[in-house]
Amino acid sequence: MAEPDIVVICGGVGAARFLKGLVRVVAPERIAAVVNVADDMVLHGLHISPDLDTVMYTLAEEIDPDRGWGLRDETWAAMETLGRYGDRNWFNLGDRDLGTHLQRTGRLGEGASLTTVTQELAASWELELSLLPVTDDAIRTRVTRSDTDEELSFQEYFVGQQHGVPVSDVRFVGIEDAKPTDEVLAAIDSASAILIAPSNPIVSIAPVLDVPGVRNAIAVASASVVAVSPIIGGAAIKGPAANMLRELGHDPSATGVARLLADLVDVMVIDDVDAALATGVRAEGVVPWVTNTIMSDPEAAAALARTTLAAAMLGGTDDR
Repeated sequence: MAEPDIVVICGGVGAARFLKGLVRVVAPERIAAVVNVADDMVLHGLHISPDLDTVMYTLAEEIDPDRGWGLRDETWAAMETLGRYGDRNWFNLGDRDLGTHLQRTGRLGEGASLTTVTQELAASWELELSLLPVTDDAIRTRVTRSDTDEELSFQEYFVGQQHGVPVSDVRFVGIEDAKPTDEVLAAIDSASAILIAPSNPIVSIAPVLDVPGVRNAIAVASASVVAVSPIIGGAAIKGPAANMLRELGHDPSATGVARLLADLVDVMVIDDVDAALATGVRAEGVVPWVTNTIMSDPEAAAALARTTLAAAMLGGTDDR
């Protein structure tokens, strides 16, 4: 079996779709997906890892195609019962999905690491890539509303408030004391390509890169680093990335994303509609590659993955 040599920095739906395309292009055993865990939470006594599960369910072809999260063909009896008891049912967990959280929580309670539990869960879905939480330590994203100065957990902001409130600050509680896992550092060190998936740069990518040791490991790695912009025509396909960038004082564009990642990234893949921004991306010291980045179906996702890999293999040039 091939050892992983393609590292993908991941968070959320965009990363899951990108990975679904990537496994159509290269053998999945070659891929190590390093996933954000700052969205994790404990609810109803259960450890929930939304980004890890979204990647896992998507690659297992079991994601709910309408919601983009959770499992298909769900029932909701447990949530209905919680509602009867007046408990917190604002964060919907389907009955099948609850099985994942019960298993994860039980194994963590037995002393297994999040990395080990994730490997076990992924194997049960017959996934062949390495699915790696960036750290086994607890990190939690906290978001401050600019209209009330109230600080919310990420899921209270994203799900409870439907990411419809303005933001003045984002911080990652516990990140200073977190350590990347040995598996993550080994994957980065041996990578032939490091890809940053089209995920929210503030709350999906930053809490991976900002785990002490990760950014430096990428910086000294011999592999080229290629990012895919999650912002197309000044907007995000899904989620609050564009609004969050704007509210936190960043340019909500491919150029703005390049500026945030310029210290690490050699190439940024941007969408055809943003071709005029290529000059601005280059001014940030990042080589622009222009292509269709909208993953409207598996074939489009595979084409994007192929282009991103090509950019990495050319070592940060635009000699196509």
